[in-house]
Amino acid sequence: MRPFPFLLSALICLSACGAASDRYTVTSPQVTQTQTIAFRAVEVRDVSLPAYAADDEITVQTTDGRILSDGGVLWADTPDRAVALELSRYLTQITRARVASAPWPFEALPDARLDVRFETLVAGDDGQYRASGQYFVAVPDGRRERAGLFDLSVPFDPLIGPPAIASARGQIILDLAVFIARNGLR
Repeated sequence: MRPFPFLLSALICLSACGAASDRYTVTSPQVTQTQTIAFRAVEVRDVSLPAYAADDEITVQTTDGRILSDGGVLWADTPDRAVALELSRYLTQITRARVASAPWPFEALPDARLDVRFETLVAGDDGQYRASGQYFVAVPDGRRERAGLFDLSVPFDPLIGPPAIASARGQIILDLAVFIARNGLR
């Protein structure tokens, strides 16, 4: 018997025996706010997440500060990529500017570059999804560069579980986009 077909058959059988992971997409809330900003084009250059938030597993923080996860409950997309794309989409809808995540896809360079560094991005078992950290707006043409802190939270029903957490994450990233548009890009 040839080893490769046997090994392939064994791997297929073993993978069929493992429990399937549940993957959750982030629900995109309706964007209703608009904000005029000082830039026509903005690059979301970097989104930095804490290790637990950058992991594919959906996590919950307990009241005593522990971060827990169930290996079978995952985000449908890698969180750093997804958050950068969500921020880009929401900033485009809010500002009507040309916004894209890195790498910048256009020939003409952006007027500003946005970096967002999360200190926390986590669902709490108390029903609050929290996001805190800093944002930085770099402007290559010599205009005023900006930086600021954010500390946001949105409620969710912890009894609903991962679908409620995914919905809350969508809302908190929208709230962050509104906050940055008003405070960092004007």
